[in-house]
Amino acid sequence: MQEHPLFIGTAGWSIASRYAAEFPAQGTHLERYARRLGCVEINTSFYRPHLPETYLRWAESVPDAFRFSVKLPKTITHEAGLVDAEAALDKFLQDIAGLGKKLGVLLAQLPPHLKFEMQTADGFFRLLRGKTASHIALEPRHPSWFGHEAESMMKTHHVARVAADPSRAANGDEPGGWDRLRYFRLHGTPDIYYSDYDAESLLTIGRRVAASAAGGAEVWCIFDNTANGHALGNALSLARSLGKPGKEPQDS
Repeated sequence: MQEHPLFIGTAGWSIASRYAAEFPAQGTHLERYARRLGCVEINTSFYRPHLPETYLRWAESVPDAFRFSVKLPKTITHEAGLVDAEAALDKFLQDIAGLGKKLGVLLAQLPPHLKFEMQTADGFFRLLRGKTASHIALEPRHPSWFGHEAESMMKTHHVARVAADPSRAANGDEPGGWDRLRYFRLHGTPDIYYSDYDAESLLTIGRRVAASAAGGAEVWCIFDNTANGHALGNALSLARSLGKPGKEPQDS
């Protein structure tokens, strides 16, 4: 049976001191991180632009098989509400072009107040899909995005709906949309961004992730419970349990 891509990582690549021994001693944080985990989610792009040279440098510093997920800027998702966003979208795509083949996913997280409106959503994702062949993951947070019309729109444009924990809506913890990509974003429960996932929770997450991969999808599992540094430990534990750890650290 063909093995489908399975990527496990965190939002950002900070390495807390308590995990330092799990990583090589030499290199930047990203270089060290990329020796142990296969992907990372860039969240800072949501808040501010980075220079094209920065993305190029990041891409050049990681192994060939490593992949980046990049979050769309808030100017597009939150301020413009997906409307009249072509100029901002073009600028963003130009900035990240240096990631090249190491760009794995474009992530669009919507504000909780943004309701599903077919004309707006269809127009935006038609525009985005016309500009990129990269995978697209969408994390909507208003219940109106979890109905049949929104699901159909996402499938039409090959957009995967994020499976988020904790969920903001019924079935929000289940992946949806285009079924060739499954993207899990684990923010921490019960305290979002702060809570650790215990061993039992990680077993459950592992079963869900493995089942999605066995179903033929490319699977991403991103831990975003970064406030107390738990994300990195959770990602390493899950990667080990699924047989997906990177190279072991080596003494220099």
